[in-house]
Amino acid sequence: QLQVVESGGGLVQAGGSLRLSCAASGSIFSSNAMDWYRQAPGKQREWVATITKRSAATYADSVKGRFTISRDNAKNTIYLQMNSLRPEDTAVYYCHGRELGTWNEYWGQGAQVTVSS
Repeated sequence: QLQVVESGGGLVQAGGSLRLSCAASGSIFSSNAMDWYRQAPGKQREWVATITKRSAATYADSVKGRFTISRDNAKNTIYLQMNSLRPEDTAVYYCHGRELGTWNEYWGQGAQVTVSS
């Protein structure tokens, strides 16, 4: 069964750092790109960052310069390093990918990130 599994959320003070990890099944990790999304309470899910299989990264304006997406091809894992965290970064963070060669989408179970002021 194909899956993506996040880990690494938690509680941190404003200005602190956290790193999220997402381990993916091979046929998901080998697709063109993988992404991070987040959903704050009472808000719609929003895109945070994307990394291609060639490690090109793009970011939402709200996190640019503070968050870094990366991948470890040996571990089928992508990461989201979050620095200079703000209370408005509080959300459930989701890893997302597609199965190689299909339109099938896979979402992780979510990782809670809470930033206190």
